[in-house]
Amino acid sequence: MSAAPAPAPAAKPPAATTGFLHRPRVVTGTVLRIPGARGVSVRVQGRALAVTAAILLTLIAVALLSLTTGDYELSVAEVLRALTGGGSGGADFVVNTLRLPRLLTALAVGAALAVSGALLTGLTGNALGSPDIIGFTNGSAVGALTVIIVLHGSMTQIAIGALTGGLATAAAVHLLMLGRGLHGFRLVVIGIGVSALLLAVNSYLITRATFQEALEAQAWLIGSLGNRGWTHANAILIAVAVLLPPAFLLSRRLSMVEMGDLTATGLGVDVTRTRTVLLLVSVALAAFATAVTGPIWFIALAAPQLARRLTRTAGPALLPAALTGALLLAASDLAAQRLFAPALLPVGTATGTIGGLYLIWLLITESRKSRA
Repeated sequence: MSAAPAPAPAAKPPAATTGFLHRPRVVTGTVLRIPGARGVSVRVQGRALAVTAAILLTLIAVALLSLTTGDYELSVAEVLRALTGGGSGGADFVVNTLRLPRLLTALAVGAALAVSGALLTGLTGNALGSPDIIGFTNGSAVGALTVIIVLHGSMTQIAIGALTGGLATAAAVHLLMLGRGLHGFRLVVIGIGVSALLLAVNSYLITRATFQEALEAQAWLIGSLGNRGWTHANAILIAVAVLLPPAFLLSRRLSMVEMGDLTATGLGVDVTRTRTVLLLVSVALAAFATAVTGPIWFIALAAPQLARRLTRTAGPALLPAALTGALLLAASDLAAQRLFAPALLPVGTATGTIGGLYLIWLLITESRKSRA
């Protein structure tokens, strides 16, 4: 009598790749089925949900500090009354005219840059694949500076110029990559070269400006949230409201693209179309953010990586990345205002300093991994 065959080992859940910086992780979590939606379910990861909630609570605390502290101290109750239209004249002016548009601009720009960086990181499979490094931010700056210095345009025209410059840079990088495939390392190297050329163009534009225009352009290039009113806040809020939904809707396809083109195609994803749409969304987010505040470094580079490390998710983690970017920029602006008062320190200086240290650490870490 022959022995019964041994039972087959239980199948393990599939591992999902998480990009250049992250080792493959096993996708875990609780699957919730949506009532009334046949065949539709949502995977909820406990750690990711807890971390996202913690980031959100911290963001609310930073926002309250931004609205209550400063030369004109206010209580939380006074801020809430001003927001609902029941505050005194002084509190209403300070909150609704000075502090709130600056805060909303910081939150929207931080979220836009973080999601832009997360999309590019996922598309390139490289932690350095952010609009700062590849040159899209500098391209947007060229377009915006052209409108500021040459055309003396309005806020709307500056936004259009920044978007045009960012898209033109993306097209130039695409042409240089034509026929070679979207390889992450090659894209980063080409992007660094294009970025250097665009910096030279920015310098040339400043030399052609009048003294006053050159001062304004140089101040804009540092990246600042100072003197940002409702015109700036409304512009970036509209851009975020239009561009974030398609990014979130395509985040699942981006997770599949991160596994490789062959795998994604086998799972039914139109890789070329998905890459094109997400690249356009990424460039547009970075361009509009740059148009409103000028180039702000570090956020697009660091926020997506911090969000992934904290949540330990396999996918692009766009929502945690957006909240992390908003928190980093709002907290940096708050620190620049309070710690260096009465000096007016642009937030771009603070994020650039931190970003340089982060980039050095990132390069050292990746160098050690490649040797291992």
